[in-house]
Amino acid sequence: MTAQVQSQTHYDVIVVGSGAGAMTSAVFLADQGLSVLVVEKSNQYGGTSAISGGGIWIPNNHYFSRISGNDSYASALTYLKAAAGEHVDEVRLRAYLDNAPKMIEALTRISRVRYAVAAKYPDYYPHLSGSLAGGRTLDPELFDTSLLGDELANLRKPSPSTLLMGCIAWTARDAHKVMARSFGWRLLIMKLMLRYKLDFSWRRKSKSKIDRRASLGSSLVASLRRSLMDRNVPLWLNTDFSALITDNGRVTGITVQRDGSERQLHARHGVILASGGFEQNQDLRDQYLPKPSRKAWSATPPGNNTGAALIAGMQQGAATALLEWAWWAPTIAVPGEEKPRGIFAERAFPGAIVVNGLGQRFVNEAAPYLEFVDAMHKDNAVTGGRSVPAWVIFDGHFRFNYAMGPLMPGQIVPDSRLRKEWLNNLYWKADTLAGLARQIGVDSAGLEATVNKVNGYADSGVDLDFARGGNVFDRYYGDSNIKPNPCLAPLRKGPYYAMRLDAGDIGTKGGLLTNEHAQVVRDDGTAIAGLYAIGNCSASVMGTSYPGAGGTLGPAMTFAYVAANHLARKS
Repeated sequence: MTAQVQSQTHYDVIVVGSGAGAMTSAVFLADQGLSVLVVEKSNQYGGTSAISGGGIWIPNNHYFSRISGNDSYASALTYLKAAAGEHVDEVRLRAYLDNAPKMIEALTRISRVRYAVAAKYPDYYPHLSGSLAGGRTLDPELFDTSLLGDELANLRKPSPSTLLMGCIAWTARDAHKVMARSFGWRLLIMKLMLRYKLDFSWRRKSKSKIDRRASLGSSLVASLRRSLMDRNVPLWLNTDFSALITDNGRVTGITVQRDGSERQLHARHGVILASGGFEQNQDLRDQYLPKPSRKAWSATPPGNNTGAALIAGMQQGAATALLEWAWWAPTIAVPGEEKPRGIFAERAFPGAIVVNGLGQRFVNEAAPYLEFVDAMHKDNAVTGGRSVPAWVIFDGHFRFNYAMGPLMPGQIVPDSRLRKEWLNNLYWKADTLAGLARQIGVDSAGLEATVNKVNGYADSGVDLDFARGGNVFDRYYGDSNIKPNPCLAPLRKGPYYAMRLDAGDIGTKGGLLTNEHAQVVRDDGTAIAGLYAIGNCSASVMGTSYPGAGGTLGPAMTFAYVAANHLARKS
């Protein structure tokens, strides 16, 4: 970056944050002739988007329409209204549905971003009218990171949990085939490993164990960063946003901390806040989120997403909504890793159950992750604090065949090859259920009774307590080879294992309230001139729901497109 660009202080638009929503807005702004600056607090770009699955939930997308055509605006609106309830104005819901398919069609046409339809990935609430059994979630294609040049070093590294064996890129479609143990899954693993092993030139050149190809959220962020590079859009790292600059009630710029000093940056047309939520700010968590609440349980990058955008907007009189909600996801703390790992698919695998301190199940283990942690909090209140943390329990048969967090299947990585410090820290192990219960402080009789009950459910195929495996979403990650219910198997083979589940999250979902143009509004509904908010620093258009995979990034990128177009029209 040239010294002239580094010293420039006036732009048409300034974007705060460097996740998928932030960079999407910058691409669309640049292509409409506006000068843009993207500023990022950390020394890496990509934010939470870079460590995510990268999926986007886009009803009526052009990818799915080419192969099916059984989606419709009316059914998507019916579904969204049922999911979001009274928490979101219908005008915003319609703005999302109107613009989401336009956004992804335009973005894939003008940028390096490429997606494919996840045709079998169902909406999260199949019981609601208007839901689909697949097609609304889009999965990023792989991206060749060698195209980033020196900027690859600044890309936030993907979570090990998103890579096969911690180093090999694969799409969500590949991961599903392997996790569900569908026909050909072993051959697929061999193919992916061979592709990785034969790329000698890349590993020699990069001196990295990580695949040349980026996948999931890393692919999305890398392709957007390359698209900004194609347009010469500057992205400043280590630039900490601290306040908004206003003139007669209009936002005209931002104040940042950069190179050890305070600087003012001016925006002729507006500022887009896209800097994430407040999940890494313990004071704000204590103020707004259900208790107990710990930032250490969040699966987002430590030190980022501390609520700077929320605080700055509130200082300008912005309205807020949904501050008591997060994009909940149970997490497991892995010794030596800077943040915990979210547990998304593994809960649906047959032969694992989740219990509270009484040894009792309290939720369908295969439920969507937002509802899972919500159930943890509700049961915690009823049981007097016995559900946070909760415990995932499985037996030797499960351990041999399936993964759970960082534990690869025992047939690949047996206990003898696991790190010694993980025992009685990451996982607990005993020859009997009673012995396991004593180690983790769970009621032994309760656990024994629960396992006996679940074993009966596994034999019949019907979970009489929580209907696990009774809908298409549950079965998506079930083992297709297990009958009669792909999500249920007995726990009868010792040794028995336990892992702690915390009430974690992948970001907060409450924040600055916006209108259908992504403008931040006051309590009376009037827009704050020059101020826009997208992504997790804004109140989610999904309300308290999570309608499908990509329900975070889809709206972030869609309202990035909306904000860019609104700013361009007003310029």
